[in-house]
Amino acid sequence: MSVKIRLRRTGKRNAACHRIVVCDSRSPRDGRFIENIGFYDPRHKNEKIDLERVDYWLPRGAQPSETVQAIINRARAGKPMMPPEPKKSVAPVAVEKETDNNEAAAEAQAETPAAEAEETAETQAESTE
Repeated sequence: MSVKIRLRRTGKRNAACHRIVVCDSRSPRDGRFIENIGFYDPRHKNEKIDLERVDYWLPRGAQPSETVQAIINRARAGKPMMPPEPKKSVAPVAVEKETDNNEAAAEAQAETPAAEAEETAETQAESTE
C-alpha cells in the first residue's frame, strides 16, 4: 500500500480550506483517509501540522505532495505563512495631482475670459468716446 500525505478539500465553494491527511494513494482526493494530521487555510493564511505524526509517517514510506512538503518545511523552520504584500496605492496620489492641475487650469481659464472681457469693454468704451 502506497501512502501519501496530501490535502483534502473542505469548506464552501470559492472559500476552500484543506485538511492535511495521510491516505492511500489510490483513494479519491476527498475520500477515505487514514489519519488527519493538520489543516491549511489559504484565504486566512492559517496552517497547522502535527510534526510528530509527520515524523512517524515519513519513515514508513509516506510521500508528501509538493504543497504539503512546503507546509512541513515552514513548520520546521518556525516561519508563519507570509501574507500577501498590500498593493501600493499610487493611483490616489496621481488623482490628487491631476485634480490640482485641473483646478489650476480652471482658475486660469476663468481669469483669462474675465481679463479679456475687461479689455474688450475698455476698448469699446474708448472707441465710443
